Amino acid sequence: MDYLIIFLRIITILPLFLFITMLTGRRKIGELPVFDFLTILVLGSVVGADIADPKVEHLPTVFSVIIIMLLHYIYSIIIIKNRNLGKWLTFEPVVVIENGDFVKGNMKKLKYSIDNILALLREKDVFDISEVEFAVIESTGQLSVQIKSQFQPLTPSEINLDTEYKGLALPLIVEGKVYKHNLQKLGLDDDWLREQLSENNIHSVKEIFFASINSQGNLYISKGLEKPREIGILRH
Repeated sequence: MDYLIIFLRIITILPLFLFITMLTGRRKIGELPVFDFLTILVLGSVVGADIADPKVEHLPTVFSVIIIMLLHYIYSIIIIKNRNLGKWLTFEPVVVIENGDFVKGNMKKLKYSIDNILALLREKDVFDISEVEFAVIESTGQLSVQIKSQFQPLTPSEINLDTEYKGLALPLIVEGKVYKHNLQKLGLDDDWLREQLSENNIHSVKEIFFASINSQGNLYISKGLEKPREIGILRH
């Protein structure tokens, strides 16, 4: 009987949890502000106790989840509507590097060491601090970096080079299934697709793992690999 109770609780509380989370917005776990993270911890404790222990009453848990998510929603509205109050309730971005120099005072406030900052820079593919104009610790704990202009790669606009517009590539075939609505968007049909496949010695869409077409009309086709060709690269 206890296992049946646990099963019923899982199929009721998790869909509720998902529904309320979708209402309150979605962000990557690594980008959650502190209050969001604390909300998840509390919800995890409440829901975990409810699922694991059949003796815990279920309806109070459901009520707790709704109230916690409601408070989270109100909190989100407050920090959006009232920026001054939001500064007190969230962490503001903090500059830790300016013009190649560490801002020691800010690092001390954040409890970040030089090694912490250097590790975050390496994650951004920056290995020389002298190349950094600004580095900012965001409210999520992530590092944003602006490289000095002399160390940034040239862009086509900087050398007056005209480039063609490159829009999104539309998938046409995914795992052997044709996306006919995308063909219709492009004014194409099944006959055109079969002709293109025939030119590539492909006799059935079932052979194709993925196919897409870009804004220049170039067709990309992949049959997929069962395993990497260069297996030696993955082994040491």
